Formats: sequence, C-alpha cells, structure tokens
Amino acid sequence: MLFEMLAISLGVSMDAFAVSISKGLSIRRTTARQCLTVALWLGGFQALFPLFGYFAAAGFRSYITSIDHWIIFGLLSALGVNMIREALAVQSDEKHRVASSFGWRSMLPLAIATSIDAFAVGIGISVVSEGIWPIIISIGIMTAAMSVAGLQIGNVFGARWRKPAQICGGSVLILLGLEILLDHLGFFEALRSILF
Repeated sequence: MLFEMLAISLGVSMDAFAVSISKGLSIRRTTARQCLTVALWLGGFQALFPLFGYFAAAGFRSYITSIDHWIIFGLLSALGVNMIREALAVQSDEKHRVASSFGWRSMLPLAIATSIDAFAVGIGISVVSEGIWPIIISIGIMTAAMSVAGLQIGNVFGARWRKPAQICGGSVLILLGLEILLDHLGFFEALRSILF
C-alpha cells in the first residue's frame, strides 16, 4: 500500500513539476517566497482535489472524466500563450512582471490545471473504498516538494537564457496541454495500432 501511494503521489505531481520548471525558466532568481508560493498553491490544490473527487464521485464521475482533458488543455494553453506573449513584449517594469507571475491570477489556473488528475485519483479511491487521508497527505507533500524542485531546476537553466527559456517554458505548457488532450482522445493509442 505504501509503494502504491508513493507511486500515485509521484505520478500526479509530474504536471506540477513540469509547470514549476516553466515558472522557474521565467525568473532571474528564486526566492523563498516564490518557492513557498508554488509549494502551497500546487501542493495544496493537489491535496484538495482528491478530496473533492472522493466526495463528488457518486454523481459526477462520468461527466468530469468526459471533459477533464479539455479543461486541462484550455488552461495550460492559455497560460503558455500568455507566457510567450510576455517574453516577446517589451517590459518596462521587470519586478512587477515577476511578482505578478506568482500572483493568484497566474497560480490559480496552474493549480487547477495540474490538479485535475488528482481529482480523478479521488474518484478512483472512492470506487475501491480505501481511506482518503493518507493519499491526500502524500500527494500534497510530494507535489509541494516536486514543485519547489522544478522551480529551482527551471531557474538554473532560465537565468542565462531568459527570453528563449520563457518562450520554451510557454511552449512546454502548450505541448503538455496538447499531449493530455490527444491522449484522452485516443490519438496515441490509434497511432500505435496503425504503426505496430
């Protein structure tokens, strides 16, 4: 049970890790406040969404799983396009831009987009009737740690090549959203059946 719980926690934290790398690419230097912000937003939402999924499982399971990929695609694509737009725009106030990228308007959509899979985990847990609290704690802690690590990793690579790195980070968000959408629509499975 412990191994499965850690594997699930690591798995659902990967989107937050990728998003955090993208965030880290766009800043000059990480601060403790930025690390805490990313950890609380992404880790907190990843911990809350399984709880929501657990309690909403009875009535909404088929509806949520039928549209979750579109929600994720829309949120990540919009954030990616905005990140690229900011990289290409002339910014007169660098400090304001960096601060706003960690504000609630930026962090809320990221937190929601990266937590949809955790919502599905909560639905799954309700189906197999396992306890929800250990997995919630595990997911929250793992995601917070992976988010801080991603922010630091992105920052190491982004400090030197700031503008191209920010464009790359935005592109990663768009591609991540597209990959999730295509996977849920069965594109990769169909491609595998054609090729193999």
